[in-house]
Formats: sequence, structure tokens, C-alpha cells
Amino acid sequence: MARAGLTAERVTLAGAELADEVGLDQVTMSQVARRLGVKDASLYTHVRGLEDLRGRIALLAADEKTIRIAEATAGRAGKDALVAFADAWREYAHRHPGRYAATQASIRIDPELAAQAPGPRRAVELTYGMLRGYGLAEPDLTDAVRLLRSAFHGFVALEAAGGFAHARSSRHSWVRALDALHTLLEHWPPSREGESS
Repeated sequence: MARAGLTAERVTLAGAELADEVGLDQVTMSQVARRLGVKDASLYTHVRGLEDLRGRIALLAADEKTIRIAEATAGRAGKDALVAFADAWREYAHRHPGRYAATQASIRIDPELAAQAPGPRRAVELTYGMLRGYGLAEPDLTDAVRLLRSAFHGFVALEAAGGFAHARSSRHSWVRALDALHTLLEHWPPSREGESS
């Protein structure tokens, strides 16, 4: 019998906490059930299975990360907004490695759940809004979004994997990388539309 008050949200949060502790790929339905003090079968009343749970963790994490970025960037523009945005991204990845991994993984997410989740849409709005402060328009906006995502994710992924084994602090390199990204965004090269991809 399921513990009173068990909901999809509680199952998702338990899965997210577990993902932060052991890694997203190590989360199983049995572990989540043990964490909640219920039998495995009780979870399937609330989530359809492990893939569904991972999708819900990804949406939860997207919402949480977007809220933090929105709070950090409120009232800021230009380099201040870029740095606040990037620092909030990196801090979330450090504090919630399993949840963060879910936001970067290729996970099939229930379209109904995705349509109801504000996080992914708000993340796009925040990113594009911050970049419009640099005077960018399409198609450069999309290219710049991809560059920033690659830079931020690449840095935090290498950092998490111990890939910066050098005496210089990774924080110093992060600050310099943001300086370089700011300079690039201010001097964005002209588009070369029509060239082969």
C-alpha cells in the first residue's frame, strides 16, 4: 500500500535528490521506492516508469534552474546579465549535478507534461532576452544561444569530471571565459548566410 500523500511530485523530487547523490544514470525505481518507504509497484500509480521519471526530473530541474537564472539576471543587462546568467547556470550544475544532467540528456518527455512546464520556455526567453541586449537578431541569436550553451555546459561538464587538473583555479578561467564571451558578443561577426553548413 502506498504511503499516504504520495504524489507524482514527491516521487519526482525523491528521484531528483537521488540523482544528485548517485548520478542520474544510477537512479532506479527500486531505489526511489526505498527512499520513499513504499513498494516499487506503488510508484507506478504516479509515474509510468524510469524514462517517465527521468523526464519529470528534467522538467523539475529546468524549472529550478530557470528560476535561479531569472532571479540572478533581473534588472541587469550586457556583461552584468551575461555573468549573472552564467554564474547561476554553473552554481546550479554544481549544487544539483544529477538534476543538471537530466536537463542536458536526450530524454523522451511526455508532451503533455512538457507543454505544462514553464521552465524550458522561460529559459529560451531569458537567453534570447539577454542576448538581444547585445543587439543580436536572427539568425545570429540562435547561433549565439548555441555558443553559450556549448561554452557553459562544456565548462561545467569538464569541471565536474575533474578535467581541469591545473594549478590555476577553474574559477579564474571561468571569469576569463566570460570576459571573452562578452567581447565576442559585443563584436559578433557578420552572418555568412548561404554558405554550406
